Amino acid sequence: MILVTGGAGFIGSHVVEQAVRLGHRVRVLDSLRADVHSRAAEPDLPGGVHVIRGDVRDAEASATALQGVDLVFHQAAKVGLGVSLADAADYTDSNVTGTAVLLAAMAKHGVQQLVLASSMVVYGEGGYEGRDGHARPPARREDDLRRGRFEPVDAEGRALRPVLVGEDDLLDPRNVYAASKLGQEHLAAAWARATGGRAALLRYHNVLGARMPQGTPYAGVASLFRSSLERGQAPRVFEDGRQRRDFVDVRDVASANLAAGAWTESAPDGTVRAFNIGSGTVHTIGDLAATLADAFGGPDPIVTGEYRLGDVRHITADSSRARRELDWTPQHAFGPAVAEFAHAPLRAPAGG
Repeated sequence: MILVTGGAGFIGSHVVEQAVRLGHRVRVLDSLRADVHSRAAEPDLPGGVHVIRGDVRDAEASATALQGVDLVFHQAAKVGLGVSLADAADYTDSNVTGTAVLLAAMAKHGVQQLVLASSMVVYGEGGYEGRDGHARPPARREDDLRRGRFEPVDAEGRALRPVLVGEDDLLDPRNVYAASKLGQEHLAAAWARATGGRAALLRYHNVLGARMPQGTPYAGVASLFRSSLERGQAPRVFEDGRQRRDFVDVRDVASANLAAGAWTESAPDGTVRAFNIGSGTVHTIGDLAATLADAFGGPDPIVTGEYRLGDVRHITADSSRARRELDWTPQHAFGPAVAEFAHAPLRAPAGG
């Protein structure tokens, strides 16, 4: 049996759906927290899935959920950049403490296989090449952002060229959410060393697709754009819209999870391996907004010049390791995936 924590959520529900389709017995542990889920809506899950309403931070709930389980897909987390530093304790408690409690229960019950939902945010700013080779720019200054100087520069103020990020690149989380995701990775590595467990750390890039959350400031940019279009409003694109990202369909992310789960069955004891999960193609946030607005039939995007401290400028994945070692290939190209997302059902607004 497999356990999917956060299995009633956006990505988790797709993992559950694909796992059931492949013939797995599936259990879900989900707190259905009010800042993510509608109070009125039932979880959108296939029949036959055993759902436990509980929080991974609750040792008893985690222990109950792990009974008879061989493999855990740990999707439960508080996601998004956050609104302010007032969110810091909630991110740390939900993501770091929750993971620690779950891993302790896995160690106690002898569960040896883990697929962890990590994120591209652990890298901070993406990879860059400068005049002297590979470069890691310092954090962007608010004064530069306020003046519309969005592109990172090196310590001498020289221009840098963005390149793909590999799993062995420097990890440099630049906001509280990012720090909490890296904390999850470190805990998973400690668990694997202590127990001989096998862990795949999946660093998701920008995920979009059906059942994305809406009506919350913690949602991803694709959901925010789609929600604006639903209201008849133009998507508001921050900075100059040229921020580079890798947008990947949620169905491809789910299939990557199942491939990683199979990998954990045969990996040597104590193995921990990170994998970038992206489409392999680079697009800008402006591209996303324009393509989505066109497919939806809504107003053209507005580039506002606004910014958020803690946002990074460019972050795009080299996901060749996942293709090579997990035998995984994304199946949904950017254009068709965005066009389908333009009319896909979204999750009911949180708390409604």
